[in-house]
Amino acid sequence: MATALITGASNGIGLELAKIHASKGDNLVLVARNKTKLDELKAELEQQFKIKVYCIGKDLSAPNAALEVFSETQQEKIQVDYLINNAGFGDFGMFVETDWNKELQMINLNITTLTHFTKLYLKEMVNRKSGKIMNVASTAAFQSGPTMAVYYATKAYVLSFSEAVANEVSDKGVTITILCPGATESGFQAAAAMEESALVKGKKLPTSKEVADYGYKAMMSGKTVAIHGLMNYIMANSVRFIPRSIVVKVTRMMQDKAK
Repeated sequence: MATALITGASNGIGLELAKIHASKGDNLVLVARNKTKLDELKAELEQQFKIKVYCIGKDLSAPNAALEVFSETQQEKIQVDYLINNAGFGDFGMFVETDWNKELQMINLNITTLTHFTKLYLKEMVNRKSGKIMNVASTAAFQSGPTMAVYYATKAYVLSFSEAVANEVSDKGVTITILCPGATESGFQAAAAMEESALVKGKKLPTSKEVADYGYKAMMSGKTVAIHGLMNYIMANSVRFIPRSIVVKVTRMMQDKAK
């Protein structure tokens, strides 16, 4: 029986991915700050799908968080077959006005912890010649993002880093998938204080379940870059053929508060 480790599993896309893996008979290691929510999810999934769920309450923006989680799974003798680095958050506002401590936490979580998790579990997967990793990026990874400058930059890192490592392990029996959703109905916008932006206000967004279903299938098929939604796919790829100065202006228009 395979085991999936999912970060940010208490809500949104991470929660839906946990349900999908449970429905396929996979055991789970769920990691998030909100241990109470994880324990409730554990009870629900264990009862419904007769699997084992191990919960770790952890602030993944803290230094050495990834190593602490890895050490705990080692101690419990849990072999992680699927690593899903889903935890992440954004912030909305002009860089000159935004809060540095929040941005530092964002960089630690979206970049440092994701990279460290990948490093720790990838070595084991390569040694076994089996395993799959999904690193959740965003369509934000494909261009700069005024009013969310640090968030967009962190997701560009996730895409670039993950594509490179996916290539390095392509002959090792391990695959790395970068899931790139657009704006999604997931609670992310509220956390990033961007509900009033033209990008999301009044729009019908895809659900977390739809994005999770797509991501799961992409990971299982070994797809490297998985962009959810046809329009997102077209927009993400079209930026390569448009001058960067125009792309950044258009992104600013989409990000600004809706009139």
